[in-house]
Amino acid sequence: MLLIKNLRFWAAVILIVLLQACSDKNESGNASSIEQEKKVRWKMASTFSATLTQLGTSGVRFQNQIKKISGNNIQVKFFDPGALVPALEVFDAVSSGSIDAGWSTPGYWAGKVPALPLFAAVPFGPSAQEYISWIYYGGGKELFEEIYAKHNIKGIICGVVPPEASGWFRKEIKTIEDMKGMKMRFFGLGAKVMEKIGVSTQLIAGGDIFPALELGTIDATEFSMPAVDLDLGFYQVAKHYYFPGWHQQSTLFELMINMDKWNKLSETQKAQINSACGDNIRNGIAEGEAIQVAALSELEKKGVKIHKWSKEILDTLEEAWMEVVEEESNKDADFKRAWESLSTFRKSLQTWKSLGYL
Repeated sequence: MLLIKNLRFWAAVILIVLLQACSDKNESGNASSIEQEKKVRWKMASTFSATLTQLGTSGVRFQNQIKKISGNNIQVKFFDPGALVPALEVFDAVSSGSIDAGWSTPGYWAGKVPALPLFAAVPFGPSAQEYISWIYYGGGKELFEEIYAKHNIKGIICGVVPPEASGWFRKEIKTIEDMKGMKMRFFGLGAKVMEKIGVSTQLIAGGDIFPALELGTIDATEFSMPAVDLDLGFYQVAKHYYFPGWHQQSTLFELMINMDKWNKLSETQKAQINSACGDNIRNGIAEGEAIQVAALSELEKKGVKIHKWSKEILDTLEEAWMEVVEEESNKDADFKRAWESLSTFRKSLQTWKSLGYL
């Protein structure tokens, strides 16, 4: 009997030792797995200055947030336009892998990929809330990623801002005729609309707009929201400021990542990047709405005259926009798919919007 008890005792001891050994091995394996997850050290070229309200500061915010979320495992360093490559060369640099990532808005790449401006800002288009709903729940994200994948880029929507102003003019605009023959800095699909009404447009990077306006290279410009336009000093040259921003009722921003670099990330790292971008979207909507009133007040103190477009002018612009849609859809299959997807989604929301909102 004593022998049996001793055998049971030693069997229990051996079992405990074996279980502890297995536990130690598993913990060691998990630790080893964490240690083996490669640290990410990327350079991110921006098309906007780090100090430019929302447009650039959101990119810096992403840089800081991803570092925190990942526990320093992922570090993405923000570089101002020109520090690595010129602003309008970021797309090609990310695609080729000469830089790891880029911070921009898809509308800058209209000359390379005609469909991408539909993922940046749409004339007479959706609010920020509608836009994000389409991206995540209406098929927009899948189309966006598919289009970018053709260029060896992982595209992630990583920011959004509310409506922009419509433009800065040296003189009051009373009719469409008053704009004909003007040279104007204009962005995205709205530029094609302006061309339809007789305006000659140029896409000029943010930091180069003021000197172009001051020197008379352009007669007028649009760029962003009041809080951003105030910082860039357009009021010093042009005193007539027009609303609403029919061409950009909301604007999406993107994180572009070289696809080869993206594919080397762990699933955890990919999720962390997506989470940081989601947080950026939330902040962009909240901050963007909150900072415009003070900026408008400051602009009025500086002698800026704030105007609203007449219904007649807006109707003419919308008619021109529908002509652009037809032309672009006929020329590019991806543009047509994206436009039909967005339009169908927006129409589907009308019942809910008419019932749910005041």
